[in-house]
Amino acid sequence: MKELRRFSEELVEKVLRGISCRRYNETVLEAAQAFGVSASAVSAHIIEATAKKLQGVKGRSLSSFDPCAVFLDTVHRGGEAFIVGLGIEVKGRKMACGFWQGATENDEICEELIADMERRGLKISRRMIWGTGGGSGIIKALKERFGKKLIHQRCTLHKDRNIQKHLAKKYRKGAHRRFRTAMERNSDEDARQMLLEMEKWLRGINESAADSLREAFEEILTLHRLKIPGLLRKTLHYRRGGMTQRWLAAVLLYAERICPPFFIPV
Repeated sequence: MKELRRFSEELVEKVLRGISCRRYNETVLEAAQAFGVSASAVSAHIIEATAKKLQGVKGRSLSSFDPCAVFLDTVHRGGEAFIVGLGIEVKGRKMACGFWQGATENDEICEELIADMERRGLKISRRMIWGTGGGSGIIKALKERFGKKLIHQRCTLHKDRNIQKHLAKKYRKGAHRRFRTAMERNSDEDARQMLLEMEKWLRGINESAADSLREAFEEILTLHRLKIPGLLRKTLHYRRGGMTQRWLAAVLLYAERICPPFFIPV
């Protein structure tokens, strides 16, 4: 209990595994015991009630939620991968639509998540924007489902970081500045021209960094091609490294609000 960070990570892993596998009763008991509450002290009534609430996180209907965009990304916990789905409506309301557990990020797990969201009523159309962090499994699943009609926006934060990883430290700030400046352009033409200039600059420094930019060139400009206004474009882009963590936290925070007091420290 004194090692709060380690303790929290362990508890999060147990809760995630339990919810993902629909082991709701066991999850309640394990979480209670982690806080020093014996299994015998947890009444059958509380177990039943809180198990139903936990089930609500993964089983709630999405039929009244009408997203214009869905973000998919993977959070790794305890050697396992949880693909998370976050939807955004036109007016900006966000909802954690679900997550699916697998040993690794792959297209089959991603398809399971999408199918699960559909079963719970999520309106999925070919006009929807799909945002991803660049994971090959997720992208493969989306392309197999939507083909050439897929509207796909790659995470600009992930791509910015990937480019910098190829560069010596003395070039990283310059690469970051060029990339962010290009992404802040309002027109597709302006952003594209600046990225082409950046690619040329990178070719003279590191071919791998230039290739990293080139492989996602069209997918990081999707929102520009759609002429999405600047302010909305910032909302639809990944802006901070902890965003995927906050998506997952949104699900757990929901569980906190509807569970007994001893779950609040999560």
